[in-house]
Amino acid sequence: MTKSYEFNWQKHVPDFLQEGAVFDRFDEDPFVFEPSCHFKVDEFGFFLTWKSDGKEGQLLECSLINSIRPGVVPKDPKILASLEAAGKSEADLDGRIICICSGPDLVNLSFMYMVTDNTETAKKWMEGLRSVIHNFKANNVCPMTCLKKHWMRLSFLTNVNGKIPVRGITRTFGSGKTEKGIFQALKELGLPSGKNDEIEHSAFTFDIFYALTQKICPRTDIEELFKKINGDKSDYLTVEQLVSFLNENQRDPRLNEILFPFYDAKRVMQIIEKYERDADLKKKGK
Repeated sequence: MTKSYEFNWQKHVPDFLQEGAVFDRFDEDPFVFEPSCHFKVDEFGFFLTWKSDGKEGQLLECSLINSIRPGVVPKDPKILASLEAAGKSEADLDGRIICICSGPDLVNLSFMYMVTDNTETAKKWMEGLRSVIHNFKANNVCPMTCLKKHWMRLSFLTNVNGKIPVRGITRTFGSGKTEKGIFQALKELGLPSGKNDEIEHSAFTFDIFYALTQKICPRTDIEELFKKINGDKSDYLTVEQLVSFLNENQRDPRLNEILFPFYDAKRVMQIIEKYERDADLKKKGK
């Protein structure tokens, strides 16, 4: 029986990063100061997100973070004045600033600074963030995990009201698609579909997002393959049909039969148990 391949791409994200904390943040060029931002990292370690009252949600993809380092006390009087107004004097800033360096390459870099409450918190967050970044295995996750990652991105990028703007969804699927088609797909799923509408965070579940992707970007190639194997007899595959497909179509015939044995009913049942989402079909082995 062929063996299952265990691909453990996920790094452990410390609980304090998932719970988050409130820090001030600033950028030097261009100057941006945002007080009392709630920073946190999602359970998969995909994004560092933050949001403050009256501001839109923002995020930084952890795969783009190059380094986490201690930040020096800023010399810009505008930054110092903003920090002073937030109750943080220049004399108390040493050891409390975290510098996050990020960018798609080694040339185009951006720097963001987080101002923590004390030096112990700064050290704790630097160590925690360093343990999450540089997860190169996460670049090779399966398509379903990629969809979940994109859904999480949309869920984090909320507007000032904490809701998901429809405009953000249309930008996501904008390549080669008219806005009317996207609005219609949202309407069919019972979601707000106006250009300036917004969706409740709780209503935009992953199942809804997945159904939306299937309406906008249907996988006709998979449907054709399914019909080729099963015809129009039913909307599921039996264990025997799946074994035949994996051995005759999916498997590379050049593989050594001893090192890479053929699939059998037992291995196919393991696949069904792991990936089939319908509980009734799972019990029937379909």
